Amino acid sequence: MFSTYRPEDVTILLKDITGQVEPLGTAEREKRIQAGVHYSEMLPIEYTPSEEYLKLFFRAVDLYSGITARAVGNVAQKILRDKGRGAVLVSLARAGTPIGILIRRWLKEKLGVIVPHYTLSIIRGRGIDRNAMGYILSRHPADKIQFVDGWTGKGAIQRELKAAMEDYPGTDPGLAVLSDPAGIAGKAGTRDDFLIASSCLNSTVSGLLSRTFYRKDIIGPGDFHGAAFYRELEDRDLTYTFIDAVAKCFPEPGNVREEDPRAPSGIEETERIRRDFGIRDVNLVKPGIGEATRVLLRRLPWKVLVRSLHDGEHLDHLYRLAEEKKVPLEVYPLACYRACGIIRDLADS
Repeated sequence: MFSTYRPEDVTILLKDITGQVEPLGTAEREKRIQAGVHYSEMLPIEYTPSEEYLKLFFRAVDLYSGITARAVGNVAQKILRDKGRGAVLVSLARAGTPIGILIRRWLKEKLGVIVPHYTLSIIRGRGIDRNAMGYILSRHPADKIQFVDGWTGKGAIQRELKAAMEDYPGTDPGLAVLSDPAGIAGKAGTRDDFLIASSCLNSTVSGLLSRTFYRKDIIGPGDFHGAAFYRELEDRDLTYTFIDAVAKCFPEPGNVREEDPRAPSGIEETERIRRDFGIRDVNLVKPGIGEATRVLLRRLPWKVLVRSLHDGEHLDHLYRLAEEKKVPLEVYPLACYRACGIIRDLADS
């Protein structure tokens, strides 16, 4: 067990690669990614938030713990209704891990249902960690597995998961997420594109773990996918600040909120953005608050589209990050999302 997650909260199916990979700066990583190096073969230098930005994180925790907790309770009840008391939560590292912990905690605290929770790696273009899947399926029935993530952007990971599950008959490929503005998750707390405070930071709200890593010189045939543990950031760890704040707002069990299937499609909106801005590769378009935040934290942004320049309630942290990194904000008529990050196409530079 490496990370600052408590052993009773999650079983981490990742290989510890701490100290084996030299992190790269954002510009160098972006250059390599757009030259064809897969993003999972590198680790980024962790963004160090300014004091002003950290204040916005704490403000987001205060503002959104209630809606986050309601989404947790809603999606947890959907999981229980579908999978029963024998459900097995499998969160997608790293953003899905604290969400899986919250769903597990709600089920235990509010209904007395104790379910196992694992976290594993799935990588766009590389697939799911087959060794981790083998570990879980040797211990649990396939039809009880519920995959968990934080939110949907344009559905790339959901599609990756669906393709991966073709090799695992009886395993449901549908994701359970808190926020599903794309409208493609199997189960969602809400379709609303709201700010999940854990998306504001990187490892310091994810058990001090890096994003997951896969390169054959370090990850052998029998290994789980890898992650590094940033122990040196222990004094800045806010993982349980987020988790405990949401848990304090847990609602009692009640009516499950169902989503309107007629809501507009986030996939169609993403394609419209790609066309309107003449972007050659849809992977450079990252819709949703969570994905736009990631673009500003980890990628080389071209611009950030927002529904409004006066939505401080939802987008204060994005306004601050964009200002710090000198990234232009542009108002765009977003329907499904409140924000969308666009990565700079280095082929145009």
